[in-house]
Amino acid sequence: MRRLLAVVALLFAVSPAPSARDTVSGSAGDITFAQIGDEVLPPVFVDTLLELPDDAAQAAKSGRRLLLYFGQVGCPYCKELMQTSFTQKAIADKTAKYFLPIAFNLFGDREVTWFDGKVRSEKELARFLKVQFTPTLLLLDEKGNIIGRINGFYPPHRFSAALDYSAQRLEGKLSFAEHMRAVPQSGASATLNEEAFLMKAPFNLARKAGGKPLAVLFETRHCAPCDELHREAFKREKTLAAVSRFDVARFSLSGREALTTPDGRSSNAEAWGKELGISYTPSVVFFDDRGREVFRLEAYLRPFHFAESFAYVGSGAYRKEPEFQRFLQNKTEHLKESGERPELWK
Repeated sequence: MRRLLAVVALLFAVSPAPSARDTVSGSAGDITFAQIGDEVLPPVFVDTLLELPDDAAQAAKSGRRLLLYFGQVGCPYCKELMQTSFTQKAIADKTAKYFLPIAFNLFGDREVTWFDGKVRSEKELARFLKVQFTPTLLLLDEKGNIIGRINGFYPPHRFSAALDYSAQRLEGKLSFAEHMRAVPQSGASATLNEEAFLMKAPFNLARKAGGKPLAVLFETRHCAPCDELHREAFKREKTLAAVSRFDVARFSLSGREALTTPDGRSSNAEAWGKELGISYTPSVVFFDDRGREVFRLEAYLRPFHFAESFAYVGSGAYRKEPEFQRFLQNKTEHLKESGERPELWK
């Protein structure tokens, strides 16, 4: 069965019901991406022949279950889900490990085979499954029974807990509603954290030779790792000392702030983030004094390693040592030789 890398998407503001032309496929090299409108979906989603009994059987071979996503072009809550949940590595990794996620256009015309053997269009299937909201995500067991229904946008901590209901096979112990009642309503901050060193508008990121390098931080709301970064890393003197050697700009992945890119082009935060291919939050992209990207962070780092990433670029060490891990190894060995014990995790 065809299994192409694919899916999910930043889906924007409500518009008239899309036609079949709104669901298309595009390609970049040897990778094929499923699209809804002009937006590609995150790569954790897959593009299948939409024969769901076969998809469920294939998923079961690796201990996974189907996760069905219904969205529509112009849906701000769909966009929020994609930009605040599927950009968090823990959620993306959990989804890839336990699920075969498939995306559907609420008003789409692609043909889908359901577990009763009937073939329906996407919009007919949505009506059959009583999908009333976008986004709606359905958690299915191996036989195609709906064991959980995620209606609308859940903040990441609740969305992750909802996935756990299926991933941990909890349906035989309690209902989905009972499971979700035990999950706290509040989690990560609903607003971005502020820091005194962050650049203010207008955001002219163009570089001048001999000037400061640039660090661009991409975050989202409801992002626990982003909160931790500000709560811990940015409160340490060593981090602030390393950061002081940079101009530091911070943008939300869904931000519309106008900016001038490091190479002098006009853009906005959201469009530039897409252009840079930012997949996780928080991410940091480093540029030299000529506006060239020289390094980026797209992984969870504790304060020591986070501060050293700024030191790696700010000191110019990246020019002589192209491997960041080797730079870290040399740095820790040097600290130990001088009698200092670096706290690699705390």
